[in-house]
Amino acid sequence: MLLFQDLVEEAQIGEVLPEEKTLSIIDLIVDGGAGSIIIILVLFIMLFVALYIYFERIFAIKAASKIDKNFMNQIKDHVTNGKLDAAKILCAQTDSPVARLTEKGISRIGKPLEDINKAIENAGTLEVYKLEKNVSILATVAGAAPMIGFLGTVIGMILAFHEMASSGGQAEMGSLASGIYTAMSTTVAGLVVGIIAYIGYNHLVNRTDKVVHKMEANAVDFLDLLNEPL
Repeated sequence: MLLFQDLVEEAQIGEVLPEEKTLSIIDLIVDGGAGSIIIILVLFIMLFVALYIYFERIFAIKAASKIDKNFMNQIKDHVTNGKLDAAKILCAQTDSPVARLTEKGISRIGKPLEDINKAIENAGTLEVYKLEKNVSILATVAGAAPMIGFLGTVIGMILAFHEMASSGGQAEMGSLASGIYTAMSTTVAGLVVGIIAYIGYNHLVNRTDKVVHKMEANAVDFLDLLNEPL
């Protein structure tokens, strides 16, 4: 009986416990080889560019949306009293798309209403272009990042199966699985970058639309002001 217990204890001591394998982001990037590292680096650069454009544009749009609520009332008083120069000065002192559109309309006072409306529309097109500067890059990143990630995964899968073929089908499943999940890391990175860029793009579009609607509303108010009898 004692001999049996001794044998059991020796077997338990000599038993090799399976090593717990941890998974870290650094390991996923490094173990993927040069191809994976390059693709992850490209995706990181794309993420940096996307975040820079987003925050730069969000601050610009926020600044463009600020305007004094009494601005149009002051413009109306100046135009009604024939103080066009004072109205122009007020527009020049107000740094906003609405003020620049109004100034363009004031500079055309005396010409047919259709010409004034056309001038305001042209100025509005330029202001919208300024607001949407570089925003299309976010859309490009949102679409390209997942595809670049898939490219890295496909390359990793090709290398994994090439290793299997080279070993005559005797490749270890552990090393093969390790190569496959490492290759999949580029897909995850691409999707993360794409989702962030997509959300940022849509948010900027919504904020820009609000500024455009405000510009259109003030342009209509200004044209209505010109139609009122002095």
